[in-house]
Amino acid sequence: MESLATIIVAGQYAAAIAVFGGVLTTLGQGNIAAKAIESMARQPEARGSINTAMIISLAMAETNGIYGLVVSMLLLFVNPLVTRFVEIAQTLGLS
Repeated sequence: MESLATIIVAGQYAAAIAVFGGVLTTLGQGNIAAKAIESMARQPEARGSINTAMIISLAMAETNGIYGLVVSMLLLFVNPLVTRFVEIAQTLGLS
């Protein structure tokens, strides 16, 4: 059953890496907003098109954070590797 512990620990590390993607998403969104505001300050007449492009870019960047959250929740709470390992262990009579 040491292998089960290894699978669980690997899943937790993978979940941490997936959540770290949310941190990077936040930094990226801040950069998008800063550049958009900077562009609006330089060309106020293009405010509408810059604002539209910024909103679309922020929405696309946010999906990365949401995917990371979904993957981390799956790895923490319904890890398919753990389920498969338990099934195999039961068929082999190890547990």
